[in-house]
Amino acid sequence: MTADMTGPADVLSVDHISKRYGAVLALRDVNLHLRDGEILGLIGDNGSGKTTLLKILSGFHQATTGQVMLHGEQVVFRNVSAARHAGIEIVYQDLALVNGLSIAENVFLGRERYRGPLRTLVHRRMRKEADEFLGRLGLANLPGMTEDVANLSGGQRQAIALARALYSQPRILLLDEPTAAMGPRETAQILDLVRRLRDEQHVSILFVNHNYAQLLEVADRVNLLRNGRIRFDKEVKDTSLEEITELVISEVRRALARQTGLPLEGAQ
Repeated sequence: MTADMTGPADVLSVDHISKRYGAVLALRDVNLHLRDGEILGLIGDNGSGKTTLLKILSGFHQATTGQVMLHGEQVVFRNVSAARHAGIEIVYQDLALVNGLSIAENVFLGRERYRGPLRTLVHRRMRKEADEFLGRLGLANLPGMTEDVANLSGGQRQAIALARALYSQPRILLLDEPTAAMGPRETAQILDLVRRLRDEQHVSILFVNHNYAQLLEVADRVNLLRNGRIRFDKEVKDTSLEEITELVISEVRRALARQTGLPLEGAQ
């Protein structure tokens, strides 16, 4: 199924992308586009290639074949720094926070503030700037900026990971399972932040999530990635939780039938 291509221009797209790891083909002929100011939900089973695709878009991996287009121009991100310089940030499911560092130090990780020829860390300035930035994002219920992130809840840690990604003011944000293992209150806070990033700051977001109900709350459009290909592309307003769930179940049945050699009915 193909979504209506009218409307806002694409800010990011991949054309016929494949990715091979030795004998394993993780992605095969993927075509995907993210529109300006849109939240695109990406769903698919474990091993379907979602994280691999995000790593290509963020410069962590390079595609084996195909091309990445940014604002209509072909780009090749040789590393994460190159993608970040182009305005793309990613937040992984494992967050990549440093437990032995404070909230402020994690927000500024990789872009620390220094002073003088000896490059002395300016902790007070980092704490002040981090506190002000988190406040502007509307992130509540956080302890002081000197608190180690190891002592934070899952939702608080995710908020810090998001804040670190947003500090560079990206125009495109890639989110890999940002609400995994969170309680309802923490999940609501993260989903609200995602909405506000789109509505108030016009950030375009590619949002990977296994929770289809959560995804439908915030996404404008949904893609299904199955066996390394996009199998479904539809506006949220034109689909439903029931349709998406049935689609995923049907795809699982087909995959099981192929693996077992049983007819489709026998694989249910």
